[in-house]
Amino acid sequence: MILTLCSAVALLAYAAAAWRGRNPQGMPWLWAGWAWQAAALVVDIGGVGASAPGARFGVGPALSLTVWLVLTVAMLEGRWLPLAALRRPMALAAGLGVALAWALPGQAHHASSPWAPVHWALGLASYGLVGTAVLHAWLMQRAERHLRDAATAASPGLPLLRLERLTFQFVAASVLVLGAALVLGAGFSAKWQWDHKTVFAVLSWSVLAGLWLGRWRLGWRGRQAARWLYVGSALLLLSYAGSRFVLQVLLGRTV
Repeated sequence: MILTLCSAVALLAYAAAAWRGRNPQGMPWLWAGWAWQAAALVVDIGGVGASAPGARFGVGPALSLTVWLVLTVAMLEGRWLPLAALRRPMALAAGLGVALAWALPGQAHHASSPWAPVHWALGLASYGLVGTAVLHAWLMQRAERHLRDAATAASPGLPLLRLERLTFQFVAASVLVLGAALVLGAGFSAKWQWDHKTVFAVLSWSVLAGLWLGRWRLGWRGRQAARWLYVGSALLLLSYAGSRFVLQVLLGRTV
C-alpha cells in the first residue's frame, strides 16, 4: 500500500514535469517526483511493510535507483550547466524507472556476511555512477556536434571541456566503486560464483578500467571514449539487471 502510494504520486509529479518541459515551473514538479521516488525506493528496498524481513532487490528497483541517482546529479548540476532541455527526457526516464520498480518490486535477500550490505550498496552505486558518466558523454558528444556545426557554433551551448572532465571523473569513480564491489563479493561472500552476473560485471569493469587507462596514457577522448563507455555500461546493465530480468521476469524464479 505504501509503495503504491509513493509510486503513484511520483508518477503524477514526473508527468507534470514532463508536460511543463523547459518551463521553469516544471522544476518543483521534478523535485517532487524525485522525493517521492526516493521514498518509494526506501520502502521497496528496505522492505517496509513486507512480510519477509531483510533487504529487497530486483531488476525494477535497481533500474529505478540508477535513474534516480542520475537525475540527482543532473538536477544538482543544473545550477551551473544549462540543462533545461533535459528536464522532459529525464522526467520521462525517471517515471519509467518508477513504473518498472512498481511492476517488478524487489525480492528479499538475506546477508551471507556482514560485508554483504556494503557489497550491495557499492554495486548499486556503480550503476548510478556509470549512468551519470553515460549522460555526460552524451552531452559531450552533443556539445561537440554544436561546435562542428557552423550554423549553431555561435549559439550558447554546454562547455565541452567541462563535460569531458566530468565524464572521466565519473568513469574513474565507477571503476573504483565497481572494483571495490567485486573485491568484497569475491572475498567475503559465501555465495560467490562465476555466473552470468559476475562475468558481465568483471567484463564491464575491464572495459571501464581500459577506458580510464586509455584516457590517462593515450589521451582518448570524443567518440572513441564514448564508444568504450557505452560498451562498458551495456555490459554492466547485463550483469545484475539483465540476469535478474531473465530469472525474475522471463523464468519466474525467486532470486
